[in-house]
Amino acid sequence: MRSTRIAVSAAMLGALALSALSATTASAAPAAITAAPASSCSSLPPLPYEVHTKAVNIRSKASAKSTALGVLYKSHKFTVSKKSGNWLYITDKTTGVKGWVSGTYVYRDVRMCLD
Repeated sequence: MRSTRIAVSAAMLGALALSALSATTASAAPAAITAAPASSCSSLPPLPYEVHTKAVNIRSKASAKSTALGVLYKSHKFTVSKKSGNWLYITDKTTGVKGWVSGTYVYRDVRMCLD
């Protein structure tokens, strides 16, 4: 999953670099300025947590060797109440199970601010 995120980020940076190179002429510069959004996206709230794999084990402690309490699937609704290192304490709203999941598979997407 991380390699996919890296590839997408690299593609976006490449597209931005190409648009910056093509905007060096005087006629392209005003078009880039008028296309910019009126408000900054940094003031928007963070994106929600999502499961970025088919399923994740819900653990009793923030450790991969702890007891598995259940499974958090991509389709389940859940809330995150606290973090410890790369682990998130969640409540699975679909099954009612509470426990720790790895932040490697459950994380927020990154908002791309292009202003």
